[in-house]
Formats: sequence, structure tokens, C-alpha cells
Amino acid sequence: MAGWAATMRGRTDEVGVVHAHASGVEPAVDPSLLDRRAREEAEDRTLAGGATRASGAGDRAVPEEPDELRTCFERDRDRILHSAPFRRLAGKTQVFVFPRDHQRTRLTHALEVAQVATAVARAVGLNVALTEAIALGHDCGHGPGGHASEDAFAPYLAGGYDHAVWGADVVLAPLNLCSETLDGVRRHSWSLPSPRTPEGVVVSWADRCAYCAHDLEDAVSAGIVDTAELPPAVSDIAGATRSSQLRVFVGALVECIATTGRVGMHYEAAAALAELRRFNYERIYTQPASVRQGRAVVAVLRALVDYFVEDPRRLPAPPSPGDRDDPVRRTVAYVAGMTDRFAFETALSRLGWDPRRLPRGVDSPGGHPWVV
Repeated sequence: MAGWAATMRGRTDEVGVVHAHASGVEPAVDPSLLDRRAREEAEDRTLAGGATRASGAGDRAVPEEPDELRTCFERDRDRILHSAPFRRLAGKTQVFVFPRDHQRTRLTHALEVAQVATAVARAVGLNVALTEAIALGHDCGHGPGGHASEDAFAPYLAGGYDHAVWGADVVLAPLNLCSETLDGVRRHSWSLPSPRTPEGVVVSWADRCAYCAHDLEDAVSAGIVDTAELPPAVSDIAGATRSSQLRVFVGALVECIATTGRVGMHYEAAAALAELRRFNYERIYTQPASVRQGRAVVAVLRALVDYFVEDPRRLPAPPSPGDRDDPVRRTVAYVAGMTDRFAFETALSRLGWDPRRLPRGVDSPGGHPWVV
């Protein structure tokens, strides 16, 4: 402890520069400044035709002055990374309620999507900063309990609840992100119209590649399925491990974009990915225990919404001008922003909810690591 405390001030050299380490020769670089303008100029020279270029402060709902050091998409990435909705992804279900230490959460899923997406974008000359911003933010609209929360909130909103649209238009909109970033988040689900940038389409593919591979890995680790059960249409083409599957899928995306200029996969790899998703759907996501978990999530989330709608004064913060006349939407936004544990603990403390009716996580008495 004393040694750590002694490093508070760093070390000052003979010309007044403060160094981080107490001793040693620290590496030096030639003085230069690659500020925003320099990197924007580099993008024009190095990015592929059709890639999205950063320009000034970007196209934002509320105009801003450009940052001196960061491009507009680098700025978006940083805002998402430091935001409360992004941090709360650490407490939200990816596949397992109350996951074990090595199982995915929505946060680790977003990081893995960002890795896959930026690997593709970097290889084919797309805008890496925009790709990473969309990938980090793409699931910020998810409520507690995974996709079951969409079923829970849908009856309260005209047009239903879609985590992609909600994430862009409600959760991330206050960050005043660029329109290209919000568009990529809003349209990353395959059921929606295509994003308008190639970077957004790359994230759509990266999302599916990442969750298909890592959801299988988590289910195998939990003993729910075995890789020996994978159909040959998956194992013969992409292998049986997360690493081999992602290697094949990333390579297929890069090869297709590089040779055709279209963001997609040729048939063989795309068919393997689709078959892997079908396998996960049938053997993991829709197992009877998973369905029961989903019903438990829906029940508790709807009870929470009803509780706060009944008396909006129970909400912890006064309404903002934009939602003053829509207490239901405001309530859904509050409950959707909760982590799994906070939502379930709120049901216990505020509603007197029967603990036996809560989703059962791996740390619950008699719990089983089933999914929602």
C-alpha cells in the first residue's frame, strides 16, 4: 500500500516533464500531432470507396463545435463507452440470468461484437471508429432479462418495443450522437430495413456471428448442449468452437466484401451461420426451462411497470419536459433501464413479490443456469 501511495506524483525529469514510472528510460517518439483534421484527411486517402467519412462535428440533432483531437465518430464511441446505459449492460442478461463469472453479459457481448466488426471493417477499408461506436451501442436498448423484456414492454407502447429502435431513439439519443451512429444502432436487427452505411451493415453481421458462436460456447460450458450434437452443416464448414467459427465467419465477410463490394457472405458460410442460429434457437433459447424463465421475466417486468404507472410519483426522478405527458412511456424507460438484479430486487422490496416467482439464476437456491 505504501509503495502504491508513493507513486501519487510520478517522477519529474530535468526539463519539467512528469513521468509515470519511478525509474527506467521511457520510450520516446518524434513530436507530431495527428489531430482531427489530419485523420479526416487520412480517411480520404485510405478508406475504401463507399466507406463513411468523418467530417467536422458530424451530423447531430443539436449542432456542436468539432473536437480538436477526435473525429466525430471517435467522439461518439467515447460517449457510448462512458455512458451509464453502456455500463448497465454488465448487469443485463445475454443468455443466462445471473451469469457465472465466465458467461457472457450484454456488456461482454457488445465488446465481442465490436471486436468482430472492427476486424472486418479494418480489413476492407471501412471507418473503424464508426463501426466500433455502433457495435458498442447496439444493445443499449435491451431491458432486464434479455429478449423477454421486449415481450414484457410491447403492450405499453404503440408499435411495440424493439430494443434496436428504443436503444437509438430513447436510450442513446440524449448523447447527441451522429445520425450515422444512431442509424446503425436503430437498424442493426435483421428484421428491420438495412442500415444506410456499410459500417452499420457490418455490425449487423458481426452481432449475429458473435452471439451465435458465444451463446453456443456458454451453453456447452453450462452442460446444456454438446458440440458433438452440432449438425454437419455447421461443424464441417465452421468447426465446433467459438474461435474456429468466428475465424470462418470473419474471413467469409472480408472475402465477400473484398471481391464483390457487397457487405455479406457467400452461400456456404452464410448457410453454416444460419444453421448454427437454428441449432441454438431449438436447443438453447426455446427449451421448456428457457420458456419458463422468459415468462417469469415478463410477469415481473409488467408488474413493475403497472406499479409505477399507478402512481408516477413513485418514480425516482421528476419527468423531463419531453415525457411529462406520457407517464407510461416514461415508466417503461425507467424499468427498461434497470439491470436484472435491480429489477428483481425492486419487485421483492416494492411489490412484495414472491421470490419463487422470480427467474432462477445460478446463484438462486435450487437455481439452474437456464436462459431467457
